Amino acid sequence: MKTSLGRHSIRSGDMARRALKLASWTSVALAASGICLYSNKYLDPNDFGAVRVGRAVATTAVISYDYLTSLRSVPYGSEEYLQLRSKVHLRSARRLCELCCANRGTFIKVGQHLGALDYLLPEEYTSTLKVLHSQAPQSSMKEVRQVIREDLGKEIHDLFLSFDDTPLGAASLAQVHKAVLRDGRTVAVKVQHPKVQAQSSKDILLMEVLVLAVKQLFPEFEFMWLVDEAKKNLPLELDFLNEGRNAEKVAQMLKHFDFLKVPHIYWELSTKRVLLMEFVDGGQVNDRHYMERNKIDVNEISRHLGRMYSEMIFVNGFVHCDPHPGNVLVRKRPDTGKVEIVLLDHGLYQALTEEFRLDYCRLWQSLIWTDMQSVRKYSQRLGAGDLYPLFACMLTARSWDSVNKGIGQTPVTTTEDSEIRNHAANYLPQISQLLNRVPRQMLLIFKTNDLLRGIEAALGTRASASSFLNMSRCCIKALAAHKKQKTRSLFRRAQISLREAVSLWKINLQELVLHLKGLRLTGWVWALLCWLLPASH
Repeated sequence: MKTSLGRHSIRSGDMARRALKLASWTSVALAASGICLYSNKYLDPNDFGAVRVGRAVATTAVISYDYLTSLRSVPYGSEEYLQLRSKVHLRSARRLCELCCANRGTFIKVGQHLGALDYLLPEEYTSTLKVLHSQAPQSSMKEVRQVIREDLGKEIHDLFLSFDDTPLGAASLAQVHKAVLRDGRTVAVKVQHPKVQAQSSKDILLMEVLVLAVKQLFPEFEFMWLVDEAKKNLPLELDFLNEGRNAEKVAQMLKHFDFLKVPHIYWELSTKRVLLMEFVDGGQVNDRHYMERNKIDVNEISRHLGRMYSEMIFVNGFVHCDPHPGNVLVRKRPDTGKVEIVLLDHGLYQALTEEFRLDYCRLWQSLIWTDMQSVRKYSQRLGAGDLYPLFACMLTARSWDSVNKGIGQTPVTTTEDSEIRNHAANYLPQISQLLNRVPRQMLLIFKTNDLLRGIEAALGTRASASSFLNMSRCCIKALAAHKKQKTRSLFRRAQISLREAVSLWKINLQELVLHLKGLRLTGWVWALLCWLLPASH
């Protein structure tokens, strides 16, 4: 009894110290933010506003206090604890979502990034934050005209025959309008929200202060990776000329894919805040009804996406990292009727170093061929350390049991998918440590993987083995190309080419076997129906 009381006393004392820490760090956050805002000549406090800072600090304090107090009297790991934790996650996610919607700009961008991490964060957060893709702010036409006037030196009516006042879509940093140029070409005009540029550096500063405060309260959680990513990527995303260069680079890089369409950039009317592109229409990649109406095969779309992204990641090391459904359209080409994927929004790319790309190739090959010794080796080379089983599960969004059996051999089930999402909540401290430990290049790869899995889930193609086979093909090609670069011997090059051809042939054979199994199953079903239908007359 005394021991129990003693433990309770210690725990209460620990909670009191944490609560005191929370109050202290809230004051420090407010003071530090205020000092930085008023002392730094690059930060205009009139733009930022005490309300904006106060809102962010207050939300962080309320969420932290909720976690500190709500779970303290419940036995850890019990059924009651898990239910209560889920409620706290949901309350906190809603508060965070409200903060992002209120502060807009950079906050929405970061919230969207968190909402994309389906298999890395608790479902309460990801499902709540996903709404930010459809709740981005809109600039008024007055603001749009102002940005175009300042950047292009002319009024809208001088540049365009027509300009739709209602945007086609609005995102966290910009919005897109349909317009017709004086020469009759239909274009998409991407216009940056006028205040985003000025606010972004201040938002990141505030987030850094708040993340450091949370780290003091919850030492087991590491969220500095989120701030580091925002620091590195936001300036690039805010430069639309950089986006235009990325679009042209990926179009050239993947020109051998006749199913890929990247809209043409009109450089003569593009600046850092205004981007003019060829207008291309289509349905969102997760819109199955659109595909059914237009007789587009979802399996074909899924295969094309897998080939395209495998080539980006494993062969070229230059990856489009924002494939949410609004940025990936599908259509039938007006001239040929062939299915086409339209890739939009090229602001966020990850350039992989050769060392990282090759280790990542080898890791995926090990995962596909169930070479567990190599899985451990290459996971650790990529920074996973002793958490390599968790790292493999995060990469594949599969259970450790499925990884050991072979991710290409065991199809994804609804039960396994649900378990993976639940485990994200249970292993959140370890996941946050891993995200802080792995190379920065890995963070956007995680996001890209999860967004692509979300598309596969929406299309109903997540259980298909074809994506793994496409990935394996690209890994084989990438590793063979690297080996050829390292040798000048013609004989050695021939050997590498022969091994590459044999490995690719094995994959083609495996794909054929899977296809024949599917045909045989279809044949059995058809024979069964033929046998049953006459009997029913």
